[in-house]
Amino acid sequence: MNSREIRQSFLDFFEGKEHRIVRSAPVIPAEDPTLLFTNAGMNQFKDVFLGKGKREYNRAADTQKCIRASGKHNDLEDVGRDTYHHTFFEMLGNWSFGDYYKKEAIGWAWELMTGVWKLPKERLYATVYQDDDESLELWKTETDIDPSHILKFGNKDNFWEMGETGPCGPCSEIHIDLTPDGSGGPLVNVGDHRVIELWNLVFIQYDRQADGTLQPLPQKHVDTGMGFERVAAVLQGKASNYDSDVFTPLFEKITELTGVSYTASLDSATDIAMRVIADHCRTLTFALSDGAMPGNEGRGYVLRRILRRAVRYAGTLGCHEPIMYKMVEVLASAMGEVFPELDKQRATVEKIICAEEESFLVTLGRGTEIFNEVVAGMKISGSTTISGEDAFKLYDTFGFPLDLTRLMAAEVGLGIDEEGFEHCMTEQKTRARMDRKGKMQVQDDGGEWQWFAPETPTTFVGYDTLETGATLSAVRTNGDKLLVVLDRTPFYAESGGQVGDHGTLETAGYRLDVTDTRKDGEQIVHVVTSARDKVRDCAVTPADLNFEEAVTVEAAVDRDRRVATERNHTATHLLHAALRKVLGEHVQQKGSLVTPERLRFDFSHFSKVSADELEQVEHEVNAEIRKAAGVTKHADVPYEEALSLGALAFFGDKYADRVRVVDVPGISIELCGGTHVGNIGQIGMVKVVSESSVAAGIRRIEAVTGEAAEALLWQEYRNLQEIKQLLKLKADEKAEPKIRELLEEKKSLDKQLQESRLAGLLDRLSASLVGGEEIAGCRVMTEWLDGVGPDELRQAAVALREKAPCAVGLLCSVADGKVSLVAFASDEAVKSLKLNAGKLVKEAAACVQGGGGGKPELATAGGKEPAGIDKAIETFVASVRAVLP
Repeated sequence: MNSREIRQSFLDFFEGKEHRIVRSAPVIPAEDPTLLFTNAGMNQFKDVFLGKGKREYNRAADTQKCIRASGKHNDLEDVGRDTYHHTFFEMLGNWSFGDYYKKEAIGWAWELMTGVWKLPKERLYATVYQDDDESLELWKTETDIDPSHILKFGNKDNFWEMGETGPCGPCSEIHIDLTPDGSGGPLVNVGDHRVIELWNLVFIQYDRQADGTLQPLPQKHVDTGMGFERVAAVLQGKASNYDSDVFTPLFEKITELTGVSYTASLDSATDIAMRVIADHCRTLTFALSDGAMPGNEGRGYVLRRILRRAVRYAGTLGCHEPIMYKMVEVLASAMGEVFPELDKQRATVEKIICAEEESFLVTLGRGTEIFNEVVAGMKISGSTTISGEDAFKLYDTFGFPLDLTRLMAAEVGLGIDEEGFEHCMTEQKTRARMDRKGKMQVQDDGGEWQWFAPETPTTFVGYDTLETGATLSAVRTNGDKLLVVLDRTPFYAESGGQVGDHGTLETAGYRLDVTDTRKDGEQIVHVVTSARDKVRDCAVTPADLNFEEAVTVEAAVDRDRRVATERNHTATHLLHAALRKVLGEHVQQKGSLVTPERLRFDFSHFSKVSADELEQVEHEVNAEIRKAAGVTKHADVPYEEALSLGALAFFGDKYADRVRVVDVPGISIELCGGTHVGNIGQIGMVKVVSESSVAAGIRRIEAVTGEAAEALLWQEYRNLQEIKQLLKLKADEKAEPKIRELLEEKKSLDKQLQESRLAGLLDRLSASLVGGEEIAGCRVMTEWLDGVGPDELRQAAVALREKAPCAVGLLCSVADGKVSLVAFASDEAVKSLKLNAGKLVKEAAACVQGGGGGKPELATAGGKEPAGIDKAIETFVASVRAVLP
């Protein structure tokens, strides 16, 4: 059977046993912050085992996409070096949720293995937990396995636990003996590739308590997992997973791209490289198809590490250009029928991988040079361990993951001071924390809060009203400011990228101007920066105000400012939706800033957004605004219910149990606690101002809306009209052709002027060269030319080399406080007299606190001390004399 038939026969078998065939969950477990990747078939049913959820069926089977490349389950280092480890694999599984149990699970497993797939019974072994006599007897009564092939093992091998506490139970594994003579019984569970585990049947029957005791569960479950790649290799009679037809198309593609053939050798460096590349391509393609993105932390960094390992291994095959992205098509073709997301996201995945490959290849060469320099220095010193500082430099400067440096070090017989590396990493994180220190939401200058009422959370009423009566709860001075807490407020506190509201607080005696609103725990703090005594009609310093009781306050938000902010906030949601539509669903919000004046939106994307794409995004947003759809806000919604409504939720974001959902029907639905317009038509229009990069894989759009967008367009229109008037163009004439014509004319004139200046400069320098001192038949000249740029200086030196048969010279200049030096030597001076302009200029540059160098014929240098030029000239002449006979 080919691999497709094997997979389908498994699903058909369990469908015949009344199992619901379910789709694979994504490899990105969006609702489980404990996992970077889905690493087992049971992940999507975890809530059932924990008693927190249920399904409409009690029997299920599927093939689950899994990645094990981080944390406890990490097969990265073993990939390519043996026959059966992968970072990506499929796990075939069947489940019972309180329905059938051990008897059926064991009987059906044996039936499929030996009855359907016809695996030789004499080569199969079953392991059971040492205290699970029930399973032991069921293997004897429900199957015809050789009783001597039923083996007992302890907790390490045959007891499964979800965590330190929670659901757990004994498991029974099925192993196959692949030794030539069938003598592999003693090799079960010893990690020998000749006797491997095929299927694990987990019987979840206990709940592990905090004190370590086991309590029986009210319902017992079955959770099984079988390595698809392993069983495919066995059924196809292959000695290695990599020899099955699961990997054959990938190896054929690698051979097509590199010219290197796969020989199935475990020790061959090129075969190891091909296995790594094939495995890593699968991991990247499936992860990116499910919405992941390479990045510098968390899951994104794991994927970036994997990609960079693959690029490095491609170098082993003599390939130093992007190839991984060209293999995505092979996977989509081979597996797209089972996993349709591969076809759907193929173009996007290819672009992401290609961009990552190109980016890393740029730094790989220089990083490898630095690595080789480190190794050369170690050989001189006799050291065999790369320092933590050097390993960290390769990581921090050139993007070399530690495991990549470890791999390169092992290839030349060296180790790494990994403890030193971690120390450098910790120091960097500490510095980053220190940089962020002091950015607390409410700065504390030592003033104490004065409370007039019990300390309770502030009630926010600003979704429904911009004015309300309230009671003063607490005050505190902060420099010349007064910080005020009310029992209730319409003021929105800075959160989620939206700035805090401005407005006024009025008591019987004072009018307080609020210019910022922040959160401090569960309280909303109003920052008062100016105040007015209403009785005396004069300004007062906020910090001098003396409140002694819980007075009544009328709180009013600056309406115009809030409305402008709301326009920009709702616009970010529309931008997000448009970016996902135009660029792809891999786009995710990575940050935002919403102010009354403008909006800033950061998002994940692998390359610069082109002008055409940006225009399309802006068009999509404005087209929706013109439809003037209403905005629905769902308040206090249970998180799970919000997801069922279709709200976007991304891994890594923290959400409360109850959330607020902002819904623009048919366009955008997101979890958001900010304030928004009631109808998107109120936005008026969105005008993108700029698009830029803020970090690897993170782009930024800045835009304006409403009146600000109108003002921007009018300003641009006025500027264009002024340009047309200056160019004396008619109303219907375009300015661009005329401007291009003028620029070309200016460029031509600048060139003529430069040539004229250079000709005059050469006349002067040529005369100086002719009149220069002659030493041992060589003409020596030096000149100090103020205000001449380094490019002109270099052009003059190139010309002077041809002016005399044997000559050497130094040209000096100071422009904008910077020293430029150019040294030259004619061919005869280099060949016959062994003069070297590179060495001569380097020695002279030291006198002006600079450095430089170059070829023997021509060299340049720079410096920052003009006062040293006379000394530089003296040094140059002395150095020439020292060389000449």
